[in-house]
Amino acid sequence: MDSSSNLNPLREVISDEEPAPASVFATRPLRPPSTSSSEKYSPVEWTSYFDKEDDVSIPGSNDVFHVYMAGTKGPVVFCLHGGGFSGLSFSIVASKIKEKARVVAMDLRGHGKSVSEDELDLSLERMSNDVVAVIKELYGDSPPAIVLVGHSMGGSVAVQVAANKTLPSLAGLVVVDVVEGTAVASLIHMQKILSNRMQHFPSIQKAIEYSVRGGSLRNIDSARVSIPTTLKYDDSKHCYTYRTRLEQTEQYWKGWYEGLSEKFLSSPVPKLLLLAGTDRLDRTLTIGQMQGKFQMIVVKHTGHAIQEDVPEEFANLVVNFISRNRIGPHGVEIPGTWKPSQPKT
Repeated sequence: MDSSSNLNPLREVISDEEPAPASVFATRPLRPPSTSSSEKYSPVEWTSYFDKEDDVSIPGSNDVFHVYMAGTKGPVVFCLHGGGFSGLSFSIVASKIKEKARVVAMDLRGHGKSVSEDELDLSLERMSNDVVAVIKELYGDSPPAIVLVGHSMGGSVAVQVAANKTLPSLAGLVVVDVVEGTAVASLIHMQKILSNRMQHFPSIQKAIEYSVRGGSLRNIDSARVSIPTTLKYDDSKHCYTYRTRLEQTEQYWKGWYEGLSEKFLSSPVPKLLLLAGTDRLDRTLTIGQMQGKFQMIVVKHTGHAIQEDVPEEFANLVVNFISRNRIGPHGVEIPGTWKPSQPKT
């Protein structure tokens, strides 16, 4: 759940235009855009950043999870987005990392192009099991070294996967701008924040414009590729609305964040915490950071979605983390040989 965004609805920015197509890329405009903003905020396809996309079917269920992939070598940087976002939140980041490592960005349950039997079950256990199931389908019983990168809600999912010890090839953990103390404290405001958002958009362009001018995203290039898959077209209202019904998942919110700090600290793999501000640290993490249990970096001049606002810097931080901890395609790299990292028991 991403509590720092959409505090300013900016309803005056959104104005009705011509009817929007049912699909983001379904039609080509028959005439040039009437305003410069139409072109400025026009959607961009994922192919500009990722190499391929795939649908991963989970045996024994009707769940099909959508993933975007880039790169062919090195460990796998497996990216988990925040609540209401999608895998394309890591688009620009993927295009920067893929020369050094492989990147997989997954649409979590109830998000993006993924389809599941219960879209509203955003419990931490269910989502963490989804992630492990997708990795198993992608790589079988011999997965490569995996660095989990999770933003906000996705950070909680990444930490839970690590805590469950169901991913033996886990080699690193990167958590992006989520801390237990501040996240739990913000939950009482979440329904109001969600209800205050602009709910309907006459076009994809207007939704992209709203996300940038409203302050939830600060990078137009990232918004142009990431926003379209966070929306769906409502035929009855002839407009776009949010694809994920976050307001109906409140029963799971507290579970995302309670115990997060202790689980993060107890994970036996190298850990990196990226924050948009130092005020987000709680007492448990402050003590852990002083004890050197994890690496922490405060990223300046960014909002909550660090990976979207400053993707080049974000990519460099992830690549440096992999290099610093000598994480190769099969685990921790020992000079002169290859040796998979062994999970602690």
